[in-house]
Amino acid sequence: MKKIIKMIITGGGTGGHLYPALAIGEEIKSRNYNTKVRYVGSSFGIEKDVFPIINEKYNLLPIRGLQRGISIKSLARNFLLPYRLLRSIIQVKNIFNTFEPNIIIGTGGYASALPLREGLKRKIPILLQEQNSFPGITTRWFANNSNKVCIGFKEAQHFIEKKCLFTGNPVRKNIGKANKVESLKSFELKENLKTIFLFGGSQGSSLLNDFMKNNISAFKQSNIQIIWQTGERQYSKLLDFQDEKIKIIPFINNMSIAYAASDIVISRSGALTCSEILLCKKPAILIPFQNAAGNHQEKNANALKKAGACEVILEQNLNNINTIKLISNLLNNKNRLKKMSDASNQISKPKAATQIVDEALKIINEI
Repeated sequence: MKKIIKMIITGGGTGGHLYPALAIGEEIKSRNYNTKVRYVGSSFGIEKDVFPIINEKYNLLPIRGLQRGISIKSLARNFLLPYRLLRSIIQVKNIFNTFEPNIIIGTGGYASALPLREGLKRKIPILLQEQNSFPGITTRWFANNSNKVCIGFKEAQHFIEKKCLFTGNPVRKNIGKANKVESLKSFELKENLKTIFLFGGSQGSSLLNDFMKNNISAFKQSNIQIIWQTGERQYSKLLDFQDEKIKIIPFINNMSIAYAASDIVISRSGALTCSEILLCKKPAILIPFQNAAGNHQEKNANALKKAGACEVILEQNLNNINTIKLISNLLNNKNRLKKMSDASNQISKPKAATQIVDEALKIINEI
């Protein structure tokens, strides 16, 4: 009888931390092992909506990140932080006592810190997966005491003392596998028109939504169709802009079909988004979030631009009339689109999840 492998995969808050965790879990469960995977996230993160629909074992901690605003709501949430922290610590201890994991894999976000801390206290091996070119605070805290750090961008090594393994970022198995014609049909879009996929991450982007809203007439007059993911918060306010060529959606769970349907992607440059764009070989225009920690989104975008896989527009330049010209010129330049697609293919890391799971199993076998 094969040894049971028990793995806690912890991370979340945003899709950028959650979906790599799910991709790693998919990979380990696809192998011929007797494996039990337990996901640990936050009851305030995107995972609270995703875990229940994917039929996985999970725990949600009552922890949320420190609120940096000075509103009454932010102050009230910070006042509750010590209470939430204590409840989460107790819950983590109970999870470890009953599940008894062989390894902890952390993909970042505030909810991952407590399971990683508990793992260290119990001398359980730890593997970290860092998505961004500038490592998040959880990775920086735990890197030196971890067994292995797998990074999505080479540039992350500059900020981590421990020798890292450059694997790229793990993405879900269905990404890059969808058929374009069928994907267009699912959005009720036409095959003979160029398609833009615009989104601002799992929660949407006010900046990108405003850009689209302010330029909607220019897009409607052109021979272009658009898949526009708005995020849940602004969806109802933007729904009136929908017509037969503009499909407005609050959240797309199956990102594979959105990428497959598109000729060009306009988005933020979160690490996971960049990795998915590369894997799908999609030409892109990236608009980095200027307030990202360590300016990591601009660094992510510039890494793709250096390879010739995208164009980068800084936030302050987004509403410039040249942005519309750039989009139009790209869509009408088959040679340029082909070169960007080829560049994406050259630097993508399609076996990231495989490498990360290989490392995790190697660590377990060395115990």
